Amino acid sequence: MATQEIVEAQPRDGERSKNVARRLRKTGKVPAVVYGAKKDTLAVTVDPRQITRILTSESGHNTIFELQVGTERTKAMIVDWQYEPIKGALLHIDLKRIAMDQTLRVKVPVQLNGLPEGVKTQGGILEQVLREVEVECLPSDIPSHLDADVSSLVFGQVLRVADLPHAGTVKFVTDEQQTVAHITSVKEAPAATAEVTAEAAGTPAEPEVIKKGKQETTEEGAEAKPEGKSEGKGEGKK
Repeated sequence: MATQEIVEAQPRDGERSKNVARRLRKTGKVPAVVYGAKKDTLAVTVDPRQITRILTSESGHNTIFELQVGTERTKAMIVDWQYEPIKGALLHIDLKRIAMDQTLRVKVPVQLNGLPEGVKTQGGILEQVLREVEVECLPSDIPSHLDADVSSLVFGQVLRVADLPHAGTVKFVTDEQQTVAHITSVKEAPAATAEVTAEAAGTPAEPEVIKKGKQETTEEGAEAKPEGKSEGKGEGKK
């Protein structure tokens, strides 16, 4: 599970505001914090290209790497990250120091393999309810993903968390009786609404009558007002 990737982080001092973080990102760095292992929390900066490379690797955010901060080097992993919603640039990173001899809890993606029999011969569709499960294990035993063969899955059968193949060194934290995937029928198109039916018949639906009634009440109220700006607004609307 460990990797030879070395992420170099520089200590960050001084003011910590949005403007400072924005200026920092313009220099090609991203603000981050490092915590864990019963040590002080540190404010640092990291190279977003390294973080992106880790997040897009096979093991993703569960990747364990070497974190270099000054003269200190420790095992670490990414536990949280924020993206800019429009351009997708990294905004902030949370890094956690890892003790390789202590268990930790992480979320691992679930991958379904094979064409289910219920889809192939029964005309159903495969619905994946859980796309990741939480597990507990040593850092070196974290799986990049959990594979499940669903080729024999038919109507009436359910793939549960307990059915996911995993090593004995991995313990499920997610309820083992939770459904991961099952076969469902194709949903029928919803029946036509009263409004659509009314339009097809060439008559206004009841909600439209109520809406018009409200408009007429407003117009009557406008006519009852004394002359002035209010009446002028009503004429502008017409």
